[in-house]
Amino acid sequence: MSNHKIAIVNSSSFGRIFPNHLERLKKIGEVKYFNFPQEIPGKELAENLKGYNIIIASVTPFFNAEFFEYKDELLLISRHGIGFNNVDLEAARKHNTIVSIIPALVERDAVAGNNVTNLLAVMRRTVGALKAVEGDQWEKRASFIGHSLYNKVVGVIGIGNTGGCVAETLKFGFRCRVLAYDPYKSKLEVEQHGAEKVGFEELIRNSDVICLCANLTEENYHFISKKEIEMMKPNVYISNSARGALVDEEAIVEGLKSGKIAGFATDVLEVEPGRTNHPYLAFENVVVTPHTSAYTMECLEAMGEKCVEDCEVIVEGKLPVRAVQSESSYVKGELKWSTI
Repeated sequence: MSNHKIAIVNSSSFGRIFPNHLERLKKIGEVKYFNFPQEIPGKELAENLKGYNIIIASVTPFFNAEFFEYKDELLLISRHGIGFNNVDLEAARKHNTIVSIIPALVERDAVAGNNVTNLLAVMRRTVGALKAVEGDQWEKRASFIGHSLYNKVVGVIGIGNTGGCVAETLKFGFRCRVLAYDPYKSKLEVEQHGAEKVGFEELIRNSDVICLCANLTEENYHFISKKEIEMMKPNVYISNSARGALVDEEAIVEGLKSGKIAGFATDVLEVEPGRTNHPYLAFENVVVTPHTSAYTMECLEAMGEKCVEDCEVIVEGKLPVRAVQSESSYVKGELKWSTI
């Protein structure tokens, strides 16, 4: 009998949509689902996961230094997503734990599509119109006059895989002028997506619409705050499919109240899950979806396949594809290069 135990943590989709992924994991060892609060203390999280030496993890909870301090053997954390900001990588390395992620191209089309979909829903007032029909108020249709996305100036913050796809969709699908801010991309790389490389303030001041597609780092926490909103054009639209903490939620609320922000679409919140008392939900010109940008059948199948493969190779002493760090005593041989 295998001595491997696999914990599936805070994932609402893994193994449920594609049960064959779960069956393959059971050939490796015991499999169990766990659901923890986002802010569970690291020690408590470690105690709850005692004996589980492989974890498939969602975007929460946080596997911080305290977690690794108290955790017993842990070969792998396979993120069921492209980010790893909920894992302390240095603590993982010291604990001999490999951390792997989903290749960004797997989520690219799905997440980019949802960024634009939610944006259109806000700009065209789709949700309110639907509610009117459901309430037998068809005649109120003149109350739902929105704005076109075509030919607008759109600023894309973060022009990686997802942001690049958003830029291409807006440039070539909606004839938008696309401004892009990404300090890690060259002018040529940005232009390949049909966008113009500009500074952050230039983008903020000149965009009719702003799409957030950046990874969350210490440097860009609350990147969009009161100061940035004050610099924006009147009646700006914002769509966020990246991370909730890229924006200061209180500043967004104030912008909505003042009318500076004409509409806000988001698939992410700083603290998830969101509840009915979240201040965003007080506004008719806000669309909130429950972190479902990657929720297409095609994307979820590929994500699940990658996580299963990670588990299958780590038990063979091999390094998973897209491992964030490349050294562990659980991996055979010496691997000194980064695989990100």
